[in-house]
Amino acid sequence: MNTYVNNLIIEKITVNSKKNFDPKELLKPENMLRLYASGAFPMADAETGNINWYLPEIRTIIPLDNYNIPRSTKKVIDAENFEIRFDNNFESVLEGCADRESTWISEELKEAYRRLKKRGHIHTAEAWKDGKLVGGLYGVTFRGAFFGESMFSKVSQASKAALVALLKHLKEKDFILLDVQYMTEHLKMFGAIEISFEKYTKMLHKSYAKVCEF
Repeated sequence: MNTYVNNLIIEKITVNSKKNFDPKELLKPENMLRLYASGAFPMADAETGNINWYLPEIRTIIPLDNYNIPRSTKKVIDAENFEIRFDNNFESVLEGCADRESTWISEELKEAYRRLKKRGHIHTAEAWKDGKLVGGLYGVTFRGAFFGESMFSKVSQASKAALVALLKHLKEKDFILLDVQYMTEHLKMFGAIEISFEKYTKMLHKSYAKVCEF
């Protein structure tokens, strides 16, 4: 735990400087975890495929002790009667998230996520209907933190159903942090808030003191 926390300033410099910056090295599982643990996350340029790591000063989280499930949304989700599964079909979730006109999830990033999956640091929440995967999300986990990466829907409300399931699941498993990167209206309705990087860092440290099993 201390290695990740003590490297926080070093990783900030690494992300913000292109000196000695080797993207392929940073996509090794141990380096990806160090960067995630420092608050950074990767995105590939949709046109060039170049992968950059981002460290926003304002962070968006959904508080696991104060999230919101709108009544209207819950009613619609219940009516759809989705079957929720966790960690059932990561490959299909990954492809579903990447299957859009313009995507930041490049083939190189997919391979990097697959390596993290083998080490037990990638997890999914999936919405199924009539035996078919119709929506879901995936994220990176490290101790008591879940770093949400992407979600998709093939039918209405499916991604929302997966998110609701994830919120409940993380709460039950005593996770401390759910990082959702950037604010959207979709996330705002579930209680997403923006916080300073200073406050976010304190939450990271608190998360790393907790060993959670997804």
